[in-house]
Amino acid sequence: MVGLDKAELGRTLRTRRQEAGRTIASVAVDAGLSVPYIANLENGRGNPTVAALQQLAAALGFRLEIGLRGEDEGEGEGAAEPEVPDAVRRLMASPRVRAVARRLAQDRRAHVSLVTERLQDALLALGAVTGREVGERDLERLLDLLLLSGAAGLEEQARGES
Repeated sequence: MVGLDKAELGRTLRTRRQEAGRTIASVAVDAGLSVPYIANLENGRGNPTVAALQQLAAALGFRLEIGLRGEDEGEGEGAAEPEVPDAVRRLMASPRVRAVARRLAQDRRAHVSLVTERLQDALLALGAVTGREVGERDLERLLDLLLLSGAAGLEEQARGES
């Protein structure tokens, strides 16, 4: 990958994983990648694909952002997305979020990292709508709503097939 500092990427991945209190093995399971692959990346080795980096970011509760910049463009130019608050990152790293994301991904035949990213977006949107910081109860209600609406959709689909 052009312009990618693999050592810096490795340090960032390791730091984010450790800050989340996660093992390489638990991240590997959530990301659908092997332990040696992630260990190599954390040690500045290997050539990660964009898909692998997206899966790692989602497993750690982050969003992968890739930008194209001209040589004369500064680092601070352009509209950057607001940073995800640490509280939301911690909420997104919960075992229940991972379990619900896997179930929703399976039901919708989507990748778990994409579902996790959309769950995070929904949680951030909820905070924007309510005008306050979201908490664990908000997340639990959101997950319950998604599971209930998915179950209702499956029931309607089953009724339509009979």
